[in-house]
Amino acid sequence: MSFATWIAFVIAGTVIAISPGSGAVLSMSHGLAYGVKKASATVFGLQLGLILVLAIAGAGVGSLLLASPTAFFVVKVVGALYLIWLGVSQWRSKAQAGPMASGAGLAAHPSVRKRVLTGFLTNATNPKGIIFMVAVLPQFISKDAALLPQLLILGVTMVTIDSLVMHGYATLAASMQRLFRDPRAVRIQNRFFGGVLVVVGSMLFFVERASA
Repeated sequence: MSFATWIAFVIAGTVIAISPGSGAVLSMSHGLAYGVKKASATVFGLQLGLILVLAIAGAGVGSLLLASPTAFFVVKVVGALYLIWLGVSQWRSKAQAGPMASGAGLAAHPSVRKRVLTGFLTNATNPKGIIFMVAVLPQFISKDAALLPQLLILGVTMVTIDSLVMHGYATLAASMQRLFRDPRAVRIQNRFFGGVLVVVGSMLFFVERASA
């Protein structure tokens, strides 16, 4: 892989990461609700899910998945239902003062394990991620060089970029915590992000397989 090819992938990866999606919505939601430090666990989970998607695409399993209507349909439905469930859960969550308002709000925060799992499942069950990676990765892989080293370079690069961007989204959202110190404001926040996740999840039902 040439340096020029790597730079091109960095640019493409940055555009992909910045593009609004379920990961960005989740990062902002948790950054606003829990602060950047706690949202880091969510971002870590997102990267674990991204690594899985990269591995699936790199191993060629993604191509097989896209070739099977049944397998693709199952993944699509599972991903869509998970995001909808996540959105409904946030919409219905109790409106408590944010972490900057009182120590009581901290007790309501989900555990690190749950935040990591939420992030992981959000990316791992996203069929759009698999479709995109299956379409994009081959464009940056040289047939004249060993495959595994190239996949490792591209994987580390993509995870680094996405982690920085998701932390940026979380930081931006956390900077507005002072505006969400009362239950009414928190309720608005929960319903906004919950509604967005439901919309994003619903849109996955309309994702189609790549043309052969």
